[in-house]
Amino acid sequence: MTNTPTPPLTSRPAWRALAAHHEAIRDVHLRDLFAADPARGTRMTATGASIFLDYSKHRASPQTLELLFALARECQVEERRRAMFAGEKINITEGRAVLHTALRAPRDARIVVDGVNVVPLVHEVLDRMRTFTDQIRSGAWRGFTGKRIRNVVNIGIGGSDLGPEMAYRALAHYSQRDLTFRFVSNVDPTDFAEATRGLEPAETLFIVSSKTFTTLETMENANAARRWLLAAIGDEKAVASHFVAVSTNGPGVEKFGIDTANMFGFWEWVGGRYSMDSAIGLSTMLAIGAYAFGEMLGGFREMDEHFRTAPLEQNLPVIMALLGVWYTDFFGTQTAAILPYDQYLARFPAYLQQLIMESNGKSVTLSGARVTYATSPVIWGEPGTNGQHSFHQLLHQGTPLVPADFIGFLSPLNSNGRMYELLMANMFAQAAALAFGKTPEEVRAEGTAEALVPHRVFEGNRPSSVILAPRLTPATLGTLVALYEHMVFVQGVIWDIDSFDQWGVELGKTLAVSIARDLDPGVETPPERDSSTNGLIERFRAARDS
Repeated sequence: MTNTPTPPLTSRPAWRALAAHHEAIRDVHLRDLFAADPARGTRMTATGASIFLDYSKHRASPQTLELLFALARECQVEERRRAMFAGEKINITEGRAVLHTALRAPRDARIVVDGVNVVPLVHEVLDRMRTFTDQIRSGAWRGFTGKRIRNVVNIGIGGSDLGPEMAYRALAHYSQRDLTFRFVSNVDPTDFAEATRGLEPAETLFIVSSKTFTTLETMENANAARRWLLAAIGDEKAVASHFVAVSTNGPGVEKFGIDTANMFGFWEWVGGRYSMDSAIGLSTMLAIGAYAFGEMLGGFREMDEHFRTAPLEQNLPVIMALLGVWYTDFFGTQTAAILPYDQYLARFPAYLQQLIMESNGKSVTLSGARVTYATSPVIWGEPGTNGQHSFHQLLHQGTPLVPADFIGFLSPLNSNGRMYELLMANMFAQAAALAFGKTPEEVRAEGTAEALVPHRVFEGNRPSSVILAPRLTPATLGTLVALYEHMVFVQGVIWDIDSFDQWGVELGKTLAVSIARDLDPGVETPPERDSSTNGLIERFRAARDS
């Protein structure tokens, strides 16, 4: 896809109309919007891929939505969507296609990149993953000493860690419980020490996930794992029985001691934060089994089809993306909260932090011009009622306006009395309280002393979405992840940025390599470096030497 210049976003007619419309609606309260339209709570909903979205508690009128959909069409969201699914190279700065959707394409699909149908390549890797998974879960694969593998440690960073760990925790209900799963990402030696504490080396398998097999943090942890294993077993040949790789660097994998027959590849058209359903998800498949992993891929695929085919006005990722643009660029919100009311989704906000902020945390348009508007908000959140007793105070009565996504399920995986009903009652109540608040008159009617009235007033008018699914299953998890993946894509199109590169990650990594050399004894700190960094290096050296 060619990078043809587009009109500046803020000069588009729909953008200008939205700016004028915002002036008229910004102070309208949700109480008034609901009073003017008694059917609003049922009318402003959408369903797709077994996901129900209630977006009625947003500070938006029918006119707002009409203008937002007009903006999407002016920004050619539908054309860019077609280009992505067709395998065109929409990752402009790296000259790559963006085809995480191919990772869950059915076996008979055809998606061509550079003249090659990539779908058979995807299924070849999936088939090898299934074979390996069956060997580990059945006990057919044995460690070097003949013991069964009972522990799996995933070593990665960024997308090769956040996705697998989130998925494992989200789907723990479906996992094989006689296998222990742990995750290592941080180069802090404590991460590795705690992840391996209590494990028997002869029963432990490491998955080293690095496309290039050169990622600094991943390889440092992989080498630590290698030392840990050999300290217990003492034979270099043991590495091949206790390590597999998710990589494309065959020579590097082989040099490490891993049999390249146990190397699972993926492709340059898969970004790390979009890769949890590729070979990066090997630990997920080991945990839940090949069949359940296939169900998860089916959930991804169902949302892909909804996003690809549904009209914009009924399209869940599009609706969520446009509402995000509305708050970020017109209300000036700087953060957004992800609030899953399910303990299994405890790591889902952290996963979405990378997906959203690494994708759309950009300040340059596709043509290289500086943006003149806000892009990605800061994403944060915690599960369930925990957040109600920590940061919800700010959501309700603080000065920042924080749009929130509440995520819940109609049926529990675990039951105990009426605990689940109480959990969901809290979720519905929080969304209602944020939207409608409590007026001074209502506070006084409760008999509150006048001096306390201002403290007990809830202004309300705090926007939120409620996302409901029938049950947290592997398929549902795939659907939820794909929902946010496509939301990110739509927002990137609107903001005219490349959602699929991450150059901002590179500078710090490069500097870290240079500074690591300077921490060695006897190395003179470069005089051209800033005095603060050199001072910190000298202080660290002095402390270590003492």
